[in-house]
Amino acid sequence: MRQSLLGIVAFIGLMLFGSAAPAADYDEVLGVTALGDPNAPVTLEEHSSLTCSHCADFHEHILPKIKETYIDTGKVRLLVRDFPLGQLAAAAAMLPHCAGPDRYFGFLEVLFRSQATWAGGGDPLKGLEQIARLGGMSDADFKACLQNKELFEAIRDRAMDDQDRLGIDSTPTFFVNGEKLVGAQPFEEFSKAIDAALEAAE
Repeated sequence: MRQSLLGIVAFIGLMLFGSAAPAADYDEVLGVTALGDPNAPVTLEEHSSLTCSHCADFHEHILPKIKETYIDTGKVRLLVRDFPLGQLAAAAAMLPHCAGPDRYFGFLEVLFRSQATWAGGGDPLKGLEQIARLGGMSDADFKACLQNKELFEAIRDRAMDDQDRLGIDSTPTFFVNGEKLVGAQPFEEFSKAIDAALEAAE
């Protein structure tokens, strides 16, 4: 199993350098990874990498406040977009998608909250494997997920498209109804941007 998983990582590394596919192809594969009311007046778009420490900090400390204040009250819809920085981040990004829409955010939060353990450990791939198993994936499911070329290419291609279209060059990068907010920001900065967008939407 270990040898085959190392081969998968090498396979992912090779695919990182492929060319982008048409947008419709990856949109169909990835679907909509969103949290909150689809009719919310404000959309908070997050572009993040699962190996990014500032992204993990956002999910652990800032997002719960945004969720309580804005998402749960129907004011904001969160849209998450993968922007993996490297092949380990790309491998990790595949797991929430393989888990399915009902478990997507559960997997995402576990991966961010345990980032220091699996990404910072001596065997990160084994750490991902353990998270997948705890989340209900069999070893065969985990291996099949990391070998899903269509899924990987959809994640890669959408990130490349977002980079070119939106000028993203670091994570996390956010857009509040199209207004760009870059890097580690306190809750107050998100609140200020969201409140301004809510006022403009009235």
